[in-house]
Amino acid sequence: MCVLCWQFLTDDHWTEQQFAADDSMTATAGGERERTRRRARYHRTQVLNQILSHYGLRLDDWHSRSYVLSDRTGKTVMVQDLGALWPAAQELAGRPLDPLDAGLLAALRQASPTSEPTV
Repeated sequence: MCVLCWQFLTDDHWTEQQFAADDSMTATAGGERERTRRRARYHRTQVLNQILSHYGLRLDDWHSRSYVLSDRTGKTVMVQDLGALWPAAQELAGRPLDPLDAGLLAALRQASPTSEPTV
């Protein structure tokens, strides 16, 4: 089986699954459930890019089925799901990536709003 066919036949990773209180939402191509899934995936990609940019990496969505991880030199790797992202990012960066790195945390703090919204 070629890589492209395999992409469309695999089950979703647990981070991609949605659980509705009722089963009234059907998974049609243009349905509300699919739009909600794609919006959530887009948001996850944005958040991940805030983290990965600190290491010189970028994550792009590939047809809402996989991810393309790339570095500044143009090297790319396909990542099936978020479970495979961090090991692939470490390999592409050529070093261990520490999510508790003081520089990363400072950059994330600086990028986020400094004050909490008032209620």
